[in-house]
Amino acid sequence: MKQIVSWFVNLCAAWIILAYVVGYFWPDVFFWFSKGKLMTWALAMVMLCMGLSLKIGDFVELFKQPRCVILAAVSQYTVMPLFGWLIAVTLNLPPALAIGFIIVACCPGGMASNLIALIGRASVSLSVVSTAISTMLGIFMTPFLTKILAGSYVAVDVVGMLLNVVEMVLVPVSLGVFINWKFPQVVQKMGQSGAVISTVCVTMVSGAGIAPAVMIPEGREQVIAYASLMLLAGTLLHGAGFGLGYALGRLFKYDESIAKSISCETGMQNGGLAVTLAKNNFPTFMPMICLPSVFCSIMQSAIGGILASVWRIRSNPDKGN
Repeated sequence: MKQIVSWFVNLCAAWIILAYVVGYFWPDVFFWFSKGKLMTWALAMVMLCMGLSLKIGDFVELFKQPRCVILAAVSQYTVMPLFGWLIAVTLNLPPALAIGFIIVACCPGGMASNLIALIGRASVSLSVVSTAISTMLGIFMTPFLTKILAGSYVAVDVVGMLLNVVEMVLVPVSLGVFINWKFPQVVQKMGQSGAVISTVCVTMVSGAGIAPAVMIPEGREQVIAYASLMLLAGTLLHGAGFGLGYALGRLFKYDESIAKSISCETGMQNGGLAVTLAKNNFPTFMPMICLPSVFCSIMQSAIGGILASVWRIRSNPDKGN
C-alpha cells in the first residue's frame, strides 16, 4: 500500500497535466469545482498539509544555514517576478494573459519544488525550509510585487489580495505547524495521507483552472490560439528560473546539492495558488487570466522533471537511479 501511495504522490506532475487535458476536452468534469470558494478551500487544505509536514526544528535549520535560505528567497522574489514582467512586455501579451503570467511569476514555492529536489538529489532540507520561508514571505511579497509589476495593466487591490493570501496560506500553514507541534503522534499516524490529499486538491484546482476557459463560446479556439505563445513564455520563465537559480548557487561557492536546491526553489512556482488568486481577485479577466498558470505548470513540470532526472543520473552514473 505504501508503494502505491508513494507512486501516486510522485506522479503529481502527471496528474496535473492529465487534469488540464481532461479539463480541456471534458470541462464538465471540473467546471463545478471552479464555482464558489471550492478552489480557495482546496488550496487552504494543501497549505494545511504543508504545515503538517513542517516542524519547529525545520525553521531552526534557518539559523544553521541562513545565507543559503536568504539567497534562495532573494532569487525567488527577484528572478521570477522580474523575468515574468519582462517576458510579458517583450511578448506583448494581452492584458488578461500578462496579469495572469505576472501572478504566476510572483507565487514561488509549493511542494512540487521539494519533490524535484528529492528526485534530483539536491539538498532536501534546504528545499523544505526555503519553501516554508518563501510561503510565509509570499503573504506580503506576492500582493506587493503583483501591484508593482501588473499595476500598469489594471488596478490591483493589494489589501484584498493580501487577505486572500492570509486566508489560503498563513492561517492553514500556521495551523498545520501548531498541530504538528502539539500532536506529533497524530500527524505521524497520518503517514502520507497529507501528501495524497494535497495531490488530489492540486489536481482538482488545475482542472478547474482551464475548464471555465473552454466552457465559453469560442473559448477552446482562444486556448489553441494562445497555446504556442504561452508555451514559449512558460519555457522562458521557468528556464530562466532553473538556470539562474543554479548559477547563483555556484556563484556564491555553494556545492552542487545546495545549488540544485536553489534552482528548484527558483524555477518551480505555485501554479495552484496563482490560478486561485487570479480567479478571486481579477474576476473581470476570467477565464483567460488562468491560462498562464496552466501552461506554466506544464512547462515547469517538464523542465523540472528533465533536470531532476539528469541530476539524479549524474550523481549516480553507474545505476542511474
